[in-house]
Amino acid sequence: MPLGVVRALGNALGRLLFVAARPRRRIALTNLRLCFPHWTEAERVALARRNFVYFTQAFLDRSWLWHGDPAVVRQRLRITGAVDDLTREGAVVMFAPHFYGMDAGGSAVMQQIDRPACTIYSTQPNAALDEWMQRGRQRFGDATLLSRTEGVKPIVRALREGKMLYLLPDMDLGPHESVFVPFYGVPTATVPSLSRFARLGHARVVPVITRLTDFGYEVKVHPAWPDYPTADATADAALMNRHLQDYIDEMPEQYYWVHKRFKTRPPGEPSLY
Repeated sequence: MPLGVVRALGNALGRLLFVAARPRRRIALTNLRLCFPHWTEAERVALARRNFVYFTQAFLDRSWLWHGDPAVVRQRLRITGAVDDLTREGAVVMFAPHFYGMDAGGSAVMQQIDRPACTIYSTQPNAALDEWMQRGRQRFGDATLLSRTEGVKPIVRALREGKMLYLLPDMDLGPHESVFVPFYGVPTATVPSLSRFARLGHARVVPVITRLTDFGYEVKVHPAWPDYPTADATADAALMNRHLQDYIDEMPEQYYWVHKRFKTRPPGEPSLY
């Protein structure tokens, strides 16, 4: 289908999903109340509705992203910014937060940057969905999926072998190895894996932020962070969250608000959901 038709279908289904998926709608609105308390409730509801639309459009876009003509895919994925920070010598960890264009960003890098890469993959409960996602994420270039259950060693080995790491560390993965640092002023369980992998792999950290656009996706490569990582993993995690807030503030409607980002609480604190 033409991209406009796919996006129109995503718009309609996303609005329907906003009404039908009540538990996810509550999660998204809770997250927005915590992060944007100065907004009115009407503003948060309006943004949450747009958020569901972007979620659905990005999901449907995987049809052409993972199955469409490679020439069409390349035309719809535009990489801008500090691309030299990906291609120059030295190990690279790409900080790729959970915006809805995250899969498009990964495909763009693998299709258009001539360098092997890897990412960490969590197996999906549905076998057919799992196979589809694995094939899609390995469609272009020299891409390796590393299972989260295999631990740190394969990741560090890949970095030291010269592979870029496409890392999405901004999720609540539970209390194990997490540190509590502010995210929009809320103490948030944050995995300090970005700092850890960069330090162990002797890698620079390059943010790769993907925005869904009318023509497809813009994949913006930001300059590598200076003086990162440090010897203080907690301070590094806090800095990561501050940078992430800046990226979210530019397009809050496209961030992954349907995830329970504040599920894990400090000892003694009640659930926020």
